[in-house]
Amino acid sequence: MNIYEVKSMHDRLDGNTYPGRGIVIGKSADGKHAVTAYFIMGRSANSRNRIFAERDGVVYTEPFDASKVEDPRLIIYAAIRRFGSSLIVTNGDQTDTIYKGLIAGMSFDRSLAQRCFEPDPPNFTPRISGMLTFENGDFSYKMSILKSGDEKGSFCNRFSFHYGSQAGLGHFIHTYVCDGNPIPTFQGEPERVSIPDSIDDFTREIWESLDENNKISLYVRYTDLATGAEENRMVNRNK
Repeated sequence: MNIYEVKSMHDRLDGNTYPGRGIVIGKSADGKHAVTAYFIMGRSANSRNRIFAERDGVVYTEPFDASKVEDPRLIIYAAIRRFGSSLIVTNGDQTDTIYKGLIAGMSFDRSLAQRCFEPDPPNFTPRISGMLTFENGDFSYKMSILKSGDEKGSFCNRFSFHYGSQAGLGHFIHTYVCDGNPIPTFQGEPERVSIPDSIDDFTREIWESLDENNKISLYVRYTDLATGAEENRMVNRNK
């Protein structure tokens, strides 16, 4: 096994019907852009009844049809938002936990120490989070997963990963290994993936590699490290 192997997002996703929600952070191959992507999937009608929407620079999950919302607690949240020189991306309302923690002078890890996995037995869906910090024309990034330590949800295991940026390299973390009942939780370190120069190529690669029946929404952002200019792509299955 080559622990330094880098695969495309297509190779990481192809044939996996349900990796759940996923975060990718890395640097474009030409070294010019910080890249982040976040996608959501769903099996239930409640989970599938969603879209991404962007307001004032914050990316939210929102109901597609508000009349059909059964339980908004774990499916409606701010997924991506900025704080100063940092960009936060998560799969739940811990986005706001990190944001408020940073305001209070807390670190990414310390902020997340206040949270644990989602209260949705028997899956106990992990909370996955990432944060890019921009400085001196470059960036570093952190990723985290909070997951149940056993099948009963008795305690929470917390794992954090800190990375310097490297051209063409990204890391991909997702909530589940694959489909199942209960759904098996992501294992090990974030997976190494290749990051292309083109935001359109990367958006298309991820979206077309996600399972057709279960994919819901995808958001991709490329940030120019020289100018700070942002280029975004948002894809919603529900239109």
